[in-house]
Amino acid sequence: MRPLLPPRSSLGCLLTLFGSLSPSRNKLVTQAAPAAHFYLLRKSMHYQTEERGRLNSADYRIYFKNSEGKYISPFHDIPLVAETKVLYNMVVEVPRWSNAKMEIATKEPLNPIKQDVKKGKVRYVANIFPHKGYIWNYGALPQTWEDPTHTDGETKCCGDNDPIDVCDIGSQVCLPGQVIQVKVLGILAMVDEGEMDWKVIAINVKDPDSAKLNNIDDVRKSRPGHLEATVDWFRKYKVPDGKPENQFGFNGQFKDKDFAVEIIKSTHEHWRALVQKQTNSEGIECKNISCCESPLKCTADEARDVVLLVRAYKSYTEELVKYCLNSYPVIILIINTSDTLALMCEICIVLYD
Repeated sequence: MRPLLPPRSSLGCLLTLFGSLSPSRNKLVTQAAPAAHFYLLRKSMHYQTEERGRLNSADYRIYFKNSEGKYISPFHDIPLVAETKVLYNMVVEVPRWSNAKMEIATKEPLNPIKQDVKKGKVRYVANIFPHKGYIWNYGALPQTWEDPTHTDGETKCCGDNDPIDVCDIGSQVCLPGQVIQVKVLGILAMVDEGEMDWKVIAINVKDPDSAKLNNIDDVRKSRPGHLEATVDWFRKYKVPDGKPENQFGFNGQFKDKDFAVEIIKSTHEHWRALVQKQTNSEGIECKNISCCESPLKCTADEARDVVLLVRAYKSYTEELVKYCLNSYPVIILIINTSDTLALMCEICIVLYD
């Protein structure tokens, strides 16, 4: 059955919403979403994730829901502190031993996890010999923000405009979007292209070694070479892409748990100022459903509409393409994935009169 779409006479008007007619009346140029996408739910502790798009593509997204099934932002709506004051929530972006550079999309509404895109291509980190991919579960602490207007006293560098990064050194391989509770053990002061990029070292509280690891010195004693490998990895992981080695504050030495907790508290305060619009947002999307003091708080229905709008747009444009294909003689079809919000692709159709 043909989708309910306007007749050919009004198709040109309709296309002004999504594309444009080329100067030649024989060519129609329009924007549409990739047809290949999927929908998958996965539960993680008190949260569940909803995957959309095709894995390892620019349109792939992982959206988050709370225990009530309401869409939330993993950046703003998941609490920093877990059930006890000694544990923190960690949002896993990249599983251990994997290479896809997944990250919280800080500049998209509801901040889903996506794969980073550069020059139109999804990004992967190189293997740093002798390691395969990331050597820990890698992610972020929610409700933290490294303020790019704040200058660190030691390194004299400003924040990188992201949530603070965390490396879970536990043995379990986690999933992207999984929310785990971690014990903070220490921190590394990495400087990435002139920006402050703290790396918190932590361990999943469910790991068998969690009870005996309480500070960075415990890691040195029980896991010899692990911290040295971490510094080496962070120093070199961008070199295969033609970039210089990263530098470190404190001569590349890890600071202890107490120091790490103070840095986390500082980034949490910067985040509070961010969601309360007390500082420049630097392009960060702060829509949330739970931050009472935030003027950017929205309702659960509004959050749902953000996701539904993406899905509706993709479904609509797919139907539009089907209509075009069924209605006109087509001699060329070229599909090119775009990185604009990673939601659209260009479809160029050459038509007869």
